[in-house]
Amino acid sequence: MENNPLFYSKILLFGEYGIIKDAMGLSIPYNFFKGAFKQTDALKGKAKESNGNLKKYLHHLEALTASGELKANLDLRAFANDIEAGLYFDSSIPQGFGVGSSGALVAAIYDRYAVNKITAEGELKREDLIILKQIFSQMESYFHGKSSGIDPTICYLNLPLLIRSKDDLGTVEIPTSTAGKGAIFLINSGQPGETQPMVRIFMEKLKEEGFRHMLKDQFTKYNDACIKDFLKGDIKPLFRNLKKLSHLLLENFTPMIPASFHELWQKGIESNAYYLKLCGSGGGGFILGFTRDFDQAKQLLAAHNPEVIYRF
Repeated sequence: MENNPLFYSKILLFGEYGIIKDAMGLSIPYNFFKGAFKQTDALKGKAKESNGNLKKYLHHLEALTASGELKANLDLRAFANDIEAGLYFDSSIPQGFGVGSSGALVAAIYDRYAVNKITAEGELKREDLIILKQIFSQMESYFHGKSSGIDPTICYLNLPLLIRSKDDLGTVEIPTSTAGKGAIFLINSGQPGETQPMVRIFMEKLKEEGFRHMLKDQFTKYNDACIKDFLKGDIKPLFRNLKKLSHLLLENFTPMIPASFHELWQKGIESNAYYLKLCGSGGGGFILGFTRDFDQAKQLLAAHNPEVIYRF
């Protein structure tokens, strides 16, 4: 296959759950994991499984086309022909870890089969980003039951994205990673998380008035402040707000945090050595960590092999 671009994973640094209720979000590409289309005459193992999943997804897109609902203009005949010829998505992006496995797949399908597609070349207009987000929201809903469309948009553009509200998003420059003592890191919880049940729990919690107030008055305030501090490179206020955000998550999003990490989460808040937060919808997968002294945090979290994704 001549045109075989790579699609990278992403990390939502801030905004998990909040972006469903119009808090800000900041997401960055994470090039450690990636996926690309491949083709083979001899489908077996994971390639065969992927090919079968693509066929199911094709039927879903065909049904949306038949009902006139499909927002993307896709060449589904070409997609069907390629699937018959042994197309599969070869990906190192772990599923259920909050780093965009379905986002990368959706981005790859749009890139390959969209007619008159919106590209990342040249100046991206705000309207283009909103159209892409709407297209991807519909395409990715197949995997999660509900999707903001943010993950595939980031995987597709491979650019950091600042989400100001549901209809206001744009690409953004993030401060250059330096060789400082501080770091943002990932911890592997050792178990995948499923987005759908977690989102369901969140939607149930939204029925409680107290939870809605906490989200509106506290979560959004600290989440948005963290984004502004991070983009400005203001480390002191960033960590002040991170501590409050980490504490809010532990108190109010307990089902989304694997039970074996509750104590570790609390220890970070009490010692100020590191602060943990959800990476994506939680329930498993990766957990995000922030520290002003990575060497110290690394010792305290040695059993979990923290993986640096950004230094400052």
